[in-house]
Amino acid sequence: MSIKRGPLTAGEKVQLTDRKGHMLTFQLVSGGSTDTQHGQILHDSIIGQSEGRVIETIAGTSRKDVDSSHRPGKPWKSSRRIGGWQYTVLRPRLADYVLSMPRGAQIMYPKDIATVIELGDIRPGMRVLESGGGSGAMGIHLLEAVGESGELTTIEMRSDFARICEANATLFYGERPQWWRIIAGDFDSQAPQLQDNYFDRIVLDQLDPWNRVDEVHRLIAPGGVLTCYVTTTTQLSRLVEHLEQSGQWTVPHVQESLERNWKVDGLAVRPEHSMIGHTGFLVFARAMADGFTALKKRDRPNKDTTTDIDEAGINVSELELRDMSDKKLRKVLRDLDTQIRTLVG
Repeated sequence: MSIKRGPLTAGEKVQLTDRKGHMLTFQLVSGGSTDTQHGQILHDSIIGQSEGRVIETIAGTSRKDVDSSHRPGKPWKSSRRIGGWQYTVLRPRLADYVLSMPRGAQIMYPKDIATVIELGDIRPGMRVLESGGGSGAMGIHLLEAVGESGELTTIEMRSDFARICEANATLFYGERPQWWRIIAGDFDSQAPQLQDNYFDRIVLDQLDPWNRVDEVHRLIAPGGVLTCYVTTTTQLSRLVEHLEQSGQWTVPHVQESLERNWKVDGLAVRPEHSMIGHTGFLVFARAMADGFTALKKRDRPNKDTTTDIDEAGINVSELELRDMSDKKLRKVLRDLDTQIRTLVG
């Protein structure tokens, strides 16, 4: 893919932003127009121009205005379309593109995608397997990360989602990426056809990734990084437990990213009222070579993290809820006794 520079051309996606920060992203079409609440945007006024310009809407009526003209309503609604509203014209960033593109499935947010690329260690020239293509947000970033010298294989269970995923990537690049192979079908039937130890990195976005990690270990090269995206704590617990018990993976690293923007207006500096909180958990682990078991910390014998209290019939009062040695307990009691005597005195 060649980097797009110079004047904007028909067929490109363009991003318009007004003074309130509201964004419009659409494809430029020769002779086309886009309706807004503040009038119409003529595409020909943008085509052939450079980025960074400011344009104004013109007065126009949409089909909605015509249909509602005979019904009583608020008169200022239609008057807002009189034109003269200004927008800054730019090519969309990749993050803007994936948030605005047509979706068949919920996309992974840029904050999570960035973590996948960084901690998943996905670099140019690598062979990457992605299971769960969705709408293509993660796939486009993976294509960018591995570059034309690399290779991305995407397995998407639903054929209609696979089409959406492929179309969004094609629109982004202007042509279908040649270093991308997309397979429509379920992972369990398609993965056995793939070559042993072929992939450097694997990314799973599935409901039950713990049922796939044994097959994934066959596909990934020793030392390769597995990244799993799950949304609930029950999924997280089950996945990590399976990875650890298998012995085929290093101790999993679990991370969650939260995103909060800030408002800066002179000396009035404060966080925005809304933020992007929990979207999902990211689990990273590296593949051990065949015949070797991953090293892990030994659990202390008095620390039980697996027994279910109700099923075991344990008296809760007999449990050691906080690990504390007798020596430390005596020290804490001495310190508290000293502070009490000082308080009384």
